[in-house]
Amino acid sequence: MKKLITYILLFLLAFSFLFPFLIMVLGSFKEMEYALLDPFFWIPDNPSLANYTYIFRDGIFLRWIFNSLVITIVPVFSQMFLCAVLGYIFAKKQFPGREAIFWTFMAVIMIPQQLLIIPKYIMFADFGWINTYWALIVPELWGIMGVFLVRQFLQGIPNDFEEAAYIDGANDIQIFSKIILPLSIPVVATVGTFSFINNWNDLFQPLIYMTQEKMFPVTVGLATLLGKEGNFGIEMAGSTLSFIPTFLIFLFFQRYFTEGIQMSGLK
Repeated sequence: MKKLITYILLFLLAFSFLFPFLIMVLGSFKEMEYALLDPFFWIPDNPSLANYTYIFRDGIFLRWIFNSLVITIVPVFSQMFLCAVLGYIFAKKQFPGREAIFWTFMAVIMIPQQLLIIPKYIMFADFGWINTYWALIVPELWGIMGVFLVRQFLQGIPNDFEEAAYIDGANDIQIFSKIILPLSIPVVATVGTFSFINNWNDLFQPLIYMTQEKMFPVTVGLATLLGKEGNFGIEMAGSTLSFIPTFLIFLFFQRYFTEGIQMSGLK
């Protein structure tokens, strides 16, 4: 009886998380003229692809998807590499001021992003980066939290690997590329997963730096789509398409993601 009650509670909890996604997916197949006309408006009577056809008709949604891919993929790969390098340096190398520099980086996380948006906007405007990819790519080329995760992970790897490699005549680059990086695949994949989800789903910064419709990422485009079209089905179709990449990334890296979180000590 105790197990039965536990499973029922877990099922109800899981369903409460899945229910919004169910509404989103089913609502995307609801024909436009029938949306919001009944209490169960999200259940399609006659499933239709009309909403998907509608959002692709002028090509602007494809442009939003392309913009999101550009501002997401570049930071993902740069963060995976730079966080691995910096995490290795802070975890395994000794140099003056190492701890002070690292914890200064960590203190930056405590500053709310909203406080920096005005000086960043002024700076990017002087650079001519408004309505360009640079304003969203350059600040995300590396992530402090990613460095922290890699550092925590590598501190759990014995120094014997490095010492044995030094005895065999390997240099720092060879040790990093041949020993440290292969051992760090779980945490590096975790950093990449976090980076992809954060950049793909970011609404605040693109809303500030992008004022032209053709430069909108999919998050800003969806926000404007509802106000412009005022249709539930169209909005749900766009949301479903926007959700697919993050779902596939997490599904693909799930094993590495879980292992990396456990071994880096992040709770």
